[in-house]
Amino acid sequence: MSIQKIARLAGVSVATVSRVLNNSDSVKAKNRERVLAAIQESNYQPNLLARQLRTARSYMILVLVSNIANPFCAEVVKGIEGEAEKNGYRILLCNSGSDVARSTSALKLLSGKIVDGIITMDAFSKLPELTAMIGQAPWVQCAEYADSGNVSCVGINDVDAAQHVIGKLVAGGRQRIALINHDLSYKYARLRERGYKTGLHQARLDYNAVEYASELSFRAGVAAMEKLLQGDVRPDAVFAVSDTLAAGAMLAIANAGLKTPEDIAVVGFDGTALAEMVSPPLSTVEQPSQDIGRTAVGLLLNKIDNPDAPAQRVMMDWHYISRLSA
Repeated sequence: MSIQKIARLAGVSVATVSRVLNNSDSVKAKNRERVLAAIQESNYQPNLLARQLRTARSYMILVLVSNIANPFCAEVVKGIEGEAEKNGYRILLCNSGSDVARSTSALKLLSGKIVDGIITMDAFSKLPELTAMIGQAPWVQCAEYADSGNVSCVGINDVDAAQHVIGKLVAGGRQRIALINHDLSYKYARLRERGYKTGLHQARLDYNAVEYASELSFRAGVAAMEKLLQGDVRPDAVFAVSDTLAAGAMLAIANAGLKTPEDIAVVGFDGTALAEMVSPPLSTVEQPSQDIGRTAVGLLLNKIDNPDAPAQRVMMDWHYISRLSA
């Protein structure tokens, strides 16, 4: 099926079809709908190579994800992919594990013009090593909010969210609140720990116990909780920086012959589907994960279209969901 046949099928000009394929804003909504319907009906596949030569764009976005096994990351990527496809782009996904060598290999796609821009979900401490390779290419940091710099970013206020969790636990009568955190090379980990400690300080609580999970996994959550239970003073509440870690903590609590929330209340973070699957259901901070991904794409496309535009920082809303675990 050629572009000429699509035009005849939709009852529009070839130029109109071309503008739709190139995401031009000059096409009337009614004509755009007719062209898209004709494309869907005929299973039309545009010549991507010809399109790239004509527009000097690949219509590909590189997405560096720290850990695709993390349910939160997976949801963000869904948002990225959906918004990218809506705008005529495809994504190339690299599960970097915040490994510089792996990220460096993927970033060669920028210099080769295989991708038009990059969205990263890596630890901020790793990014300076990659900045030289990224250069002036369009770049958005996703789910790790930067206070300053030349990189556009989108995230939530992790400090406020963590502090709110501690306030909720204190209001419920908890006095010995522990934290299960992750790698402090991630900014979100540092910010959530700051919110945790600020919350304790405001409540004038002396108990302070932080255990660092080796990775964002269920088993790592179990191991971290087991270490907390081996302490001289047992916590009566645990705040974990991800739902996956919190779910692991709940298993460790049960394995120790204790109950959630009667003996130890548990709160997670991210608002993933896992929070509703565990028993008892998990209280958590819900992030707008797919909206974060969609917003990241919008910021990136703006930078692609306007290379000299200043960096934009978008702070999105979060919500505390109270369930039976706390």
